[in-house]
Amino acid sequence: MDNIKYELTESDIPHTWYNPAVDVGGIAPILDPATREPVGLDALARSMPPALVEQELSMEPEFEIPEPVRQLYAQWRSTPLFRARRLEKALDTPARIYYKFEGVAPTGSFKPNTALAQAYYNKLAGKTGLVGETGAGQWGSAVALAGALFDMKTKVFMVRVSFEQKPYRRTLMETYGSVCTASPSTETESGRAVLAEHPEHPGSLGVAKSEALQFAMANPEYGYTRGSGLNHVCAHQSVIGQEAVKQFALADDYPDIVVGAAGGGSNLAGLAFPFLRNKLASGRDVRLIAVEPAACPTLTRGRIAYDHADSAGLTPLFRMHTLGHKFIPPAVHAGGLRAHNIAQVVSRAVETGLMEAIAVRQNDCFEAGVLFARAEGIVPAPESTHAIRGAVNEALRCREEGVGKTILLGLSGHGDFDLVAYQKYLAGTLSDDALSDEALRAGLDSIPSPVLV
Repeated sequence: MDNIKYELTESDIPHTWYNPAVDVGGIAPILDPATREPVGLDALARSMPPALVEQELSMEPEFEIPEPVRQLYAQWRSTPLFRARRLEKALDTPARIYYKFEGVAPTGSFKPNTALAQAYYNKLAGKTGLVGETGAGQWGSAVALAGALFDMKTKVFMVRVSFEQKPYRRTLMETYGSVCTASPSTETESGRAVLAEHPEHPGSLGVAKSEALQFAMANPEYGYTRGSGLNHVCAHQSVIGQEAVKQFALADDYPDIVVGAAGGGSNLAGLAFPFLRNKLASGRDVRLIAVEPAACPTLTRGRIAYDHADSAGLTPLFRMHTLGHKFIPPAVHAGGLRAHNIAQVVSRAVETGLMEAIAVRQNDCFEAGVLFARAEGIVPAPESTHAIRGAVNEALRCREEGVGKTILLGLSGHGDFDLVAYQKYLAGTLSDDALSDEALRAGLDSIPSPVLV
């Protein structure tokens, strides 16, 4: 039989997280929005446990994975690497396509890789509850799962449009014992302010983040969790790429191209940066491609500037690609990619040419997702269809050029809770939710002035 799956044993689960900041040449300091001076350990410790603060600011190449976290990883890790032979045949391409499938996690996506770590460190710091924001619901589900496994209360603010589009994600969170609230809500000052200005606001990750932060400030027994963006979160996700490197050795192959969906940036970083580390160490070339929604084009149409990570301006200032913290993204179904900003390490990699970025439209992504499902049997999450679209484009280019390159895509999660979106696509009623120049300009205008680079 042709090899399809490449699997590791539990003993192959990484013992350390890889720090991507080292290989992008470091990242700019985090600034206090009032003084524009660098933020130190004490300031960051107000909203995260000391161990995570150290990881966030560290330039150490690796962080040890605590044994309780690694033991819980063994519930589903390591995740399989698949050779997409049927997709290759459907595309009639000489390219070899592989996908790293994170949908085998209990919640169906890659998010528990960091949720468990953050729950562990928050519990060590004396917290009895966890709170976070979520877009499509993958992060909220992971927080709820981590809370259940570490016996902690959980509260999740879910972007309103996703709250309405994905009721079964809410049910999953509630099954794990979490309380899920549509954002913007009337429960926080920032939520009420947004509703007063925009009563029909569809919600965004920035708004939900503000609500979660305010909830944590008002309820100090809760630790605030971060689903993406920050450096320690990207480091936790490096278990994905570290495993993939080992699995390619089993396949006696190696990627020429690594493609990942780009939203907050942690899944993309976790998959791609271990291959960047190999490139820098050995000189073996690999293209890294970030694929984002055309409706929320942070990397391709955003600006590199110091900006807040939330809509209310409660966070410090981070230097990154941003559409402006007041940006209101269209209601695309890839809720996990509706972020106005992206991880500093990803932003820096794109800025310096270590990674490429492209933007794709929603219907084109679902077209690729349906093709993938019919060839490989897995219905991908809407976020994952962006990586599939990027990989398909590269495979078709290989066909046109007659070149057999190896392509790795990150299948960040399954789409079993996203069938409403597929239903609309198959019925021909799924819009492309194009971004207007007016909405883009309004978002960019919210970047703090003067723009600091």
